[in-house]
Amino acid sequence: MPIITASRYHDFSYGHTVHEHESKCADLHGHNGRVIFHCEANTLDSVGRVIDFSVIKSTLCQWLEDNWDHRFLVYEKDPRAEPLKAIDPTVVIVPFNPTAENMGLYLLNEVGPVLLDQYEGIALTKVEFYETRKCSATVTNF
Repeated sequence: MPIITASRYHDFSYGHTVHEHESKCADLHGHNGRVIFHCEANTLDSVGRVIDFSVIKSTLCQWLEDNWDHRFLVYEKDPRAEPLKAIDPTVVIVPFNPTAENMGLYLLNEVGPVLLDQYEGIALTKVEFYETRKCSATVTNF
């Protein structure tokens, strides 16, 4: 049985610090990132789609806009988390060290299943997280 994938990307800007990084990524800094969402289904809908691209935009891409775009992400175990939040209430304290890999995992395993739950037979199975144009992490569920 074939597996059919529909993909859409979204660009956004964010800041972060990588807790306990051995180099300059431990410092506060920002990125213009790109996330590519891959949604899969075993069958196509009556129109001939896995999922309408606008649904990916209005769910997954919109979640990025609402939660991480133009925000600063900091790991809850980083001692700077609460002081940064006190300075700027838009700082997002996350339960993981905000590396590209962990951000992709969070989108794949936490965000995707909740947002796509109402679309029967559709699963977010792969997230490509580009921290920069040259550096990315890919996480996949099979």
